[in-house]
Amino acid sequence: MTEKKPFYITTPIYYPSAKLHIGHAYCTTIADSIARFHRLIGEDVFFLTGSDEHGQKIQQKAEEAGVTPIEYVDKIVAGFQNLWKRLNISNDDFIRTTQKRHERVVQEIFNRIYAKGDIYKGSYKGLYCTPCESYWTEHQLDENGCCPDCHRPVQEVSEEAYFFKMSKYADRVLQYIEDHPDFIQPVSRRNEMINFIKQGLDDLCISRTSFDWGIPVPIDLKHVIYVWFDALTNYLTPIGFLDDPEKFQKYWPADLHLVGKEIVRFHTIIWPCILMALDLPLPKKVYGHGWLIVDGDKMSKSKGNVVDPNGLIDEFGADAIRYFLLREINLGQDGNFSRDALIQRINSDLANDLGNLLHRTLNMTIKFQDGVLLAPEGESEVDKSLKADAKETVDFFKKNMQDMQLSATIKKVWAFISRANKYIDETTPWALAKDSEKKQELANVMYNLAESLRVISVLISPFMPVTAERIWKQLNLPQAFKDVQIEDIESWGGVPAGLKVGEPEQLFPRIEVEKEEAEKPAKKAKQEKAAKQKKTEKKEEVPGVIGIEDFGKVALRVAEVVAAEPVPKADKLLKLQLSLGEGQPQRQVVSGIAKFYQPDELVGKHVVLVVNLKPAKLRGVVSEGMILAASDGKGLKVLEVNMPAGTEVR
Repeated sequence: MTEKKPFYITTPIYYPSAKLHIGHAYCTTIADSIARFHRLIGEDVFFLTGSDEHGQKIQQKAEEAGVTPIEYVDKIVAGFQNLWKRLNISNDDFIRTTQKRHERVVQEIFNRIYAKGDIYKGSYKGLYCTPCESYWTEHQLDENGCCPDCHRPVQEVSEEAYFFKMSKYADRVLQYIEDHPDFIQPVSRRNEMINFIKQGLDDLCISRTSFDWGIPVPIDLKHVIYVWFDALTNYLTPIGFLDDPEKFQKYWPADLHLVGKEIVRFHTIIWPCILMALDLPLPKKVYGHGWLIVDGDKMSKSKGNVVDPNGLIDEFGADAIRYFLLREINLGQDGNFSRDALIQRINSDLANDLGNLLHRTLNMTIKFQDGVLLAPEGESEVDKSLKADAKETVDFFKKNMQDMQLSATIKKVWAFISRANKYIDETTPWALAKDSEKKQELANVMYNLAESLRVISVLISPFMPVTAERIWKQLNLPQAFKDVQIEDIESWGGVPAGLKVGEPEQLFPRIEVEKEEAEKPAKKAKQEKAAKQKKTEKKEEVPGVIGIEDFGKVALRVAEVVAAEPVPKADKLLKLQLSLGEGQPQRQVVSGIAKFYQPDELVGKHVVLVVNLKPAKLRGVVSEGMILAASDGKGLKVLEVNMPAGTEVR
């Protein structure tokens, strides 16, 4: 038996000074989805998360609360672990820096680097940010003389301390970053780190005497080890650095450290210097993801806009939250969290697209075939098209998940879900069921729909593990879902003939949202203003010139392309399925852009749609609008807008 390829992935270890918010949930959900994908392709995954529990800030918080530091962190860390359980995070270990196993590792690392001559005792006088646990020089402060990371005041501290000779390794780290372009991702973070190192690296203060909540320096017990030297080495502890050489050899170096962009510097400069001093290889990749913005504003306790993921899970369920975070935000960029956008995604993508596909398929199988999927025989052109789309989607999934393109992958899977829904409309199983001579054709259709759902359940499993298994169980597939691998969906026909499907259960109830009463006065005022303007405006009889009232008749909306395909026997035309957002039926539009776009290139694009154009038939296909495009006489390009589907264009 071939030994599985190891894959070691980590999140940051979160600081238990307060409860976790939706931004922490975002980071850990990304890591979980990547870990689940690598298990799906047959790799031996070790997925680590945890808590970073030492430092002056924790000691101060505990004193304010009238408890010991360990009592303080125990309660908050229990909340971390409960949140990860509720979000179905599949971590293999949870490291706490207060655990004895980690204390032994940190002290051993200190001793080894000290014995090498790379740690020395000195005195520190400088500027310290307690919330960030970071030291700064005068020239590194922001324009207000505050911490450049959190922009809060720094304190001048002076005390005896141990220092790590980080400056000794500056050139080596810089050379490594330049020689390994994939080490720091995305590229923008890499460039920042190169510039930071070129400004010069100071030696790193790695101990404190002004507080005692930390791991004691083994050679000088009045000192405790500074938090970053303690925290970063957490990645070595659970994989056997001290107690299991075989395990350590298997998993180190880590394949991926996933971190927030604000701590990329610690993971790509300080951490490599420590590893070089230990003569250990560097992690293969550090990826700095963006921040989660709430309704266009950065989360802040003072602004009162910190979002508690537990409340969202209570209201909408874990899988809906996971889906929204992973689909809506391109990894590496900042992303916006909005309750309205979340509800829109639940209604359109989860309830309408996915939920309806499963419900319709099972209901029709039960109604038309007593719930039994019969063996398919032969195939139509529409069947071939569906199968080809499935294969293309699986291939796209494998490649783009390797490249950590989570949002693009989800959009591609949802394009196939839309394609499967369209397949129902194309084949009209309800009509086939009325014709006894088309029993086999009906059997083929129902089988292909069930097989599509089998494939879909596997493809969504890294993102929505509970929903994926629910689909699998409703299909009543005999294979245990936990044993499914990507190879199981690489070929069509995995649903056994003669299978009796289960009873359909609603995956995602639709969320009914009443329109805000406050919107009505504003809308009325706008209408009255427009009417008044229309009365008073002087009409000019200039050829080719229209008045504002004429332009106002054209209704433009942002629409998302959810599916695209050629119009048969028409080499210039593509048939597009467009989403106008929550509560709106999909629109079908025929557009003469086939010579400039492949159908798959359009899926996921946000285009501008004329929504009040009179429907027309083109080559026998109904078109319910028109998308806008620009042409220079040589080529043509559709207009794209970075706004949610349904947004008014004016």
